[in-house]
Amino acid sequence: MDRDNVADLIAFITVAQNGSFTRAAARLGVSQSALSHALSRLEKRIGVRLLTRSTRSVSPTEAGERLLATVEPRFLEVDAALEQIKEFRDKPAGRIRLSAGEHAIDAVLWPRLQGFAQEYPDIHLEIVAENGFVDIVAQRYDAGVRLGEQLAKDMVAVRIGPDWRMAVVGSPGYFEGRAVPLAPTDLSGHACINLRLPTHGDQYAWEFEQAGRRLNVRVEGQLTFSNSNHILSATLVGSGLGCIPEDLVEPYLKSGQLVRVLEEWMPIFDGYHLYYPSRRQPSSAFTRLIEALRYRR
Repeated sequence: MDRDNVADLIAFITVAQNGSFTRAAARLGVSQSALSHALSRLEKRIGVRLLTRSTRSVSPTEAGERLLATVEPRFLEVDAALEQIKEFRDKPAGRIRLSAGEHAIDAVLWPRLQGFAQEYPDIHLEIVAENGFVDIVAQRYDAGVRLGEQLAKDMVAVRIGPDWRMAVVGSPGYFEGRAVPLAPTDLSGHACINLRLPTHGDQYAWEFEQAGRRLNVRVEGQLTFSNSNHILSATLVGSGLGCIPEDLVEPYLKSGQLVRVLEEWMPIFDGYHLYYPSRRQPSSAFTRLIEALRYRR
């Protein structure tokens, strides 16, 4: 294949993946003008417009979508082959990019990856905290971490953590002069601290379960945060009730700084899983990462 074709196709794939000449240029380490010239050269050579450009975004045309679907997997295969060649080194090496929510990073990933990083100094880890759903293929991640029930069918999933629950908690001071909620419907009389979901901007509906039936409750209150740690801080100073991952509140329940309610209503969620595309050919470094994270009961 002609060298210019390869370079121009890489430019096209990167722009299409990022939806922006600015972000694509930063990723490739070239100027926007050089990138734009490469795309124009490719379109002129094949005689078909591949990208639709607007003032805010760039997106593939129908022809561009077809070309992207054909050539992107080939380049991914080349990347995977190059990673596999690294297995012939004395030590596993390479770069691994992971997308995970903040709770997954704190509760599962980092506790295990500390030792992994020390054992394999030539494996470079990039862990990006993203609480919303992410297209790991489009965003060029090697893998993501999500709850088992949220995984797509075309992904390989490896369990890396136990099942877990949320906990509804408040401080002893908050409950002074207030009735303790005995059922989810009682929450309407309480100041509840909401969690804003980044994926679609909505607020998290607190999830309950009774006799196998799930119940989602929209709660009201003065405060809304975008992560559980801030909600925890607010509950500790008596600002309201929070619905927080159980492991985060356990130390405060033991010390008496928080009081738990509605425990019998809380459902059990599938544990965290590491997931990656089924077509991926794991490198030696990635295989070792999987084994380091794999959950063993």
